[in-house]
Amino acid sequence: MQRLAMDLRMLSRELSLYLEHQVRIGFFGSGVGLSLILGFSFAYACYYMSSIAKKPQLVTGGESFSRFLQDHCPVVTETYYPTVWCWESRGQTLLRPFITSKPPVKYRNELIKTADGGQISLDWFDDDNSKCYMDASTRPTVLLLPGLTGTSKESYILHMIHLSEELGYRCVVFNNRGVAGENLLTPRTYCCANTEDLETVIQHVHSLYPSAPFLAAGVSMGGHRHMFVKQIDMDHVMKAKSIREFDKRFTSVMFGYRTIDDYYTDASPNRRLKSVGIPVLCLNSVDDVFSPSHAIPIETAKQNPNVALVLTSYGGHIGFLEGIWPRQSTYMDRVFKQFVQAMVEHGHELSSM
Repeated sequence: MQRLAMDLRMLSRELSLYLEHQVRIGFFGSGVGLSLILGFSFAYACYYMSSIAKKPQLVTGGESFSRFLQDHCPVVTETYYPTVWCWESRGQTLLRPFITSKPPVKYRNELIKTADGGQISLDWFDDDNSKCYMDASTRPTVLLLPGLTGTSKESYILHMIHLSEELGYRCVVFNNRGVAGENLLTPRTYCCANTEDLETVIQHVHSLYPSAPFLAAGVSMGGHRHMFVKQIDMDHVMKAKSIREFDKRFTSVMFGYRTIDDYYTDASPNRRLKSVGIPVLCLNSVDDVFSPSHAIPIETAKQNPNVALVLTSYGGHIGFLEGIWPRQSTYMDRVFKQFVQAMVEHGHELSSM
């Protein structure tokens, strides 16, 4: 609240100075234009504070998890102030990749083999200079899962690594098959419903550091054509005009689903949330164009004490821009940092609640 107030005061001061200058040179003549603009700015500020800036809805399946989040991850109960000039869903979604900075990160790449003869590319940030966790064997490890077609080079992944570095943690990015420049050795990529590759990565990472706290953070969902021509009509696939058409012609066929609806039913979190056995925090904007409010499994989440949903009114898809010029961090970044730190430092409290 204080930060937003400072930003608004700064913006108002700069606008006033500019307008006063224009009045002096006669641009606004009698100064009526100045009054109109100041009046409009005041009305917009009132509308923003009353209708746009809101506290997120916190949905949990148990009082213990809710209390834990309020105590150690307070950002989930604080008012979210979307960027004042870009709060609408499509603007947040489209502008985030171009506005947010890309912190420099040096990776160590590792290729691991899969049971079907394929390979998975992992990008490690070892954080060997960690002052908080100098012993690599017990340094907390965060597994990062990029979104659809995303890799370790995405700005939101780089920001998560930067925040993890501040906490002294190690990170490893799981690049889905065929998207990070490695050769695709088998005619298989990935889909929302199949977790075999993720299970392989989790087992591999945990075997390397069995004594280290292990967390994971995924964003959104989380080509190499010659491998598929014998199974799939790629010319037909490439003519798809929507995600649903692509999934119908490619994803559902590749993973053996009878229909596209069978694939979507299997991939829906509604079927899996009830069986979640570890603390999971999900951040979603209700104006997300890819994950709209009617698709959010609120009632299912209420039935599992290990699941919490943080639902903001605005933020778009992986947007969550805030501040006048959101270059350095987003609301999603702050949620990520507070939650992983809470789990590493206070996670034991959940088992005793």
